[in-house]
Order: sequence, then structure tokens, then C-alpha cells
Amino acid sequence: MLTDRLERFNIILGSASPRRRQLLREAGISFRTANINCDEVYPLKLRGREIAEYLAGAKADAFSGSLAENDILVTADTIVWCNNTLLGKPADYDEAFRFLRMLSGCEHEVITGISIRNPYKKDLFSVSTRVTFRELDDDEIDCYISDFKPFDKAGAYGIQERIGLTGITSISGSYYNVVGMPVGDLMERLAAFIS
Repeated sequence: MLTDRLERFNIILGSASPRRRQLLREAGISFRTANINCDEVYPLKLRGREIAEYLAGAKADAFSGSLAENDILVTADTIVWCNNTLLGKPADYDEAFRFLRMLSGCEHEVITGISIRNPYKKDLFSVSTRVTFRELDDDEIDCYISDFKPFDKAGAYGIQERIGLTGITSISGSYYNVVGMPVGDLMERLAAFIS
């Protein structure tokens, strides 16, 4: 079993995201966390997947510790890509409202870039999920932002929160990717990484 094989390694999750931590724990992965300070800035020529992968790689590059032989560093970045526009974490109420208004009634992509590395090699990849919202009215957007304060979430929403539960009409791809970590894909890549 992969979780048993991973016990031989020190998995370091370079993320402050409580959702990523919870998903890895629930998958049975033993890990420790490291907070990584990294400006989420990317070259403007990048699009969609390229941005997510670039940011995940930049977080790995910003890891301040040194990796021992048995260490595996996992970093990730999730973005929302809608109409060729990046919707990151909203700075305030107005930006959150604008993001949700953009997502209303249309399909968008949620893309998580993931970096896996040890002292000798690295693997950088991304997973994309297509999500569609029904038309959202201004009152429900306002209530959601006021009640849930989604300022730490790409695209200003959590799929597991009220607006996701009541507003999403279809999803194609990994649900857990939209939560913040496509655990099944990560497990497959970890299996290949340690083999």
C-alpha cells in the first residue's frame, strides 16, 4: 500500500492551507508542514495551467530549509481561470463580489499546480477541473461573502460552502482539486516519484 511505502519518507507539505492539510490527513499521508513565504507573482505571458505550475514551482524554490535524502517536499497552488482571466484570492469584499459576478452563469477552470521534489529530482504537474455556476443573484453573493468571508480562496468561493452547494450545476474532473488538492492525482505521482 502506498501510504505504507511513504512512511519511509519525510513528507513536507509547504502550505498553510487548512483544506490541503485535512485532505492529506484523510488520505492517510503522514506529513509535517512548512510555511513558505513566496510572492505569488508570475510572468504575464503565462496562461492557465502554466500559471498554476509556475507558482507551485516558485513555492518549492522558496522553501528555506535544505532537503535531506529521505525528504519529499510537496507544494501547490490553486487558481481559478475564467474567460482567460486569473481569479486569485480576493483582496476585499468588492473584489470577491466582482469575481463571483464573473463566475455567475458560466463555466470556469480550477487548476492546481503541484511540485514534488527531493534533493535529486522534481516533478511539476497540474490538474484541471471544469466547474459551472448557475446565475447567481446579487443578494446571495452578498450574503455568501458576508457570512463566509472567502478571502483566502481562489475565485472567492469554496465548493464545500453554501455558494458551492447551492450554486454549482456541474463539475467535470476532480472534486478534491476544487477543494484545494487533487489527492488521487497526487498519490499517483508520489507512487511514481518513489518507485
